[in-house]
Amino acid sequence: MAPSTHTVTNQAPPLVGYDVYTSDQALTEGVERHVAPELLDGVREDLSLLGRTAGSAQAQEWGVQANENPPKLRTHDRYGNRIDEVEFHPAWHRLLGKAVSSGLTNAWGRPAGHVRRAAGFLVWTQAEAGHGCPVSMTHASVPALRTDPALAAQWEPRLTSEVYEQGLRPASVKAGSLFGMGMTEKQGGSDVRANTTRAEPIAGDGEYLLTGHKWFCSAPMCDGFLVLAQASGGLTCFLVPRVLEDGTHNVFRIQRLKDKLGNKSNASSEVEFEGTWARRVGEEGRGVRTIIEMVAATRLDCVVGSAALMRQSVAQAIHHSAYRSAFGGLLIDKPLMRNVLADLALESEAATTLALRLAAAYDADTEEERAFLRLAVPAAKYWVTKRCTPTVAEALECLGGNGYVEESGLPRLLRESPLNSIWEGSGNVQALDVLRAIQREPLALNAFLQEVGKARGADHRLDAAIKDLLSELADLDGIEARARRLVERMALVLQGSLLVRWAPSEVADAFCASRLGGDWGTAFGTLPHTLDLASVVERARAVV
Repeated sequence: MAPSTHTVTNQAPPLVGYDVYTSDQALTEGVERHVAPELLDGVREDLSLLGRTAGSAQAQEWGVQANENPPKLRTHDRYGNRIDEVEFHPAWHRLLGKAVSSGLTNAWGRPAGHVRRAAGFLVWTQAEAGHGCPVSMTHASVPALRTDPALAAQWEPRLTSEVYEQGLRPASVKAGSLFGMGMTEKQGGSDVRANTTRAEPIAGDGEYLLTGHKWFCSAPMCDGFLVLAQASGGLTCFLVPRVLEDGTHNVFRIQRLKDKLGNKSNASSEVEFEGTWARRVGEEGRGVRTIIEMVAATRLDCVVGSAALMRQSVAQAIHHSAYRSAFGGLLIDKPLMRNVLADLALESEAATTLALRLAAAYDADTEEERAFLRLAVPAAKYWVTKRCTPTVAEALECLGGNGYVEESGLPRLLRESPLNSIWEGSGNVQALDVLRAIQREPLALNAFLQEVGKARGADHRLDAAIKDLLSELADLDGIEARARRLVERMALVLQGSLLVRWAPSEVADAFCASRLGGDWGTAFGTLPHTLDLASVVERARAVV
């Protein structure tokens, strides 16, 4: 009998049936660092439960199904009535329901709410990233609504609810609601002040009718939306419900769903308003100021979401290398592959550590921490989201051809990876925002420098990098043209400071040597060979 040609050997088992939270040492240590001791047991229990679900075969299958069966737009019913509804696969609703029931829209009103939510968002995004869009926007809407106490009292309990109810009905009859946003228009993009959507007041106090076209309206199946429109007093923020209190559908004409590079499970749309009822949020002419805290919160989620994609891709690469043999031994034991994996692990840990530090600043809510966030959020958003795509791409390469096929899950992560660098302002927008804060808000720069200075004297490469950064900040000549260079340096110095203070010595040493000390190439896998790379890799390994 001829030997079988279908014997499978030397393949890594799937990374499944593990706790995404407890297997991530950088994440668990960050939570323990930033959460008060009396809260830790409960927070650990909640995050571990979510982590076990995220690492389960069932949740992984939901992620596959939600992306293989993208949302469908139904503009009319069978009789020709305009309905403007989006249909989602049941897996999408399961993912979204688990996110809501796990408190991922509830950060603003509970102790350590932002750290525990950021950690949960980082964990659950690893199961599937697309459904995180409405989760993030719902969470971020709360500070914008708080500019109007009456609206906040009405909507905040619904937005922070841990009950998910799908379907278009009046929000008042639902136990929980989700929010989206419609800011950008085709002629303006990030320049929201160029918006042309018009708002005309009507008889009711704070009530308007909107007319205009929104080029990107995220998650159009949500219960309400924050949108920007031009009122007589200037650009203003408005709340647009999908369904009015009498049960009739608001005028919310979905023109099409975007055919995107990635983020396939989520619906992004173009919508038209024509006599669309809206309620003003904040004062006329202060739309940007009203939404600024919402923007900051969603930018932080861009950092957290990118950290999640990086973590999952690195976990997959290390897992594969721990089982795959080549040239007489396991890949993970080969010096060159170990260098690549350690380099990737550094990038992932630095992103996670920074994301949790920002979340902790939200929880502290002091004047100093708010000033720190003003600079640190756009700098982190710029850098971490920029590092996501090359990290995921290199991790995919670690699996070789196995990583290039859809079944591995890495192609989906790679398609998702550029999104967060675009959403809520691309790289130039973040860099210019940092410049504005430096030039106009001295307290923000002072708070940032105080934070990085907490590690001074602990590592000579970090000290030299801080000195160079101060020189850069002192020279404003041609500052806009070199803004990206400056913001990159700020983010790296901040990450280095955090790792020197909190990470194991082998991690901090490798980060400072490469990212700050210049002992690094232009691709991953070019760390100094004298470092303790095996310990860095082992620390980042997800053990099933």
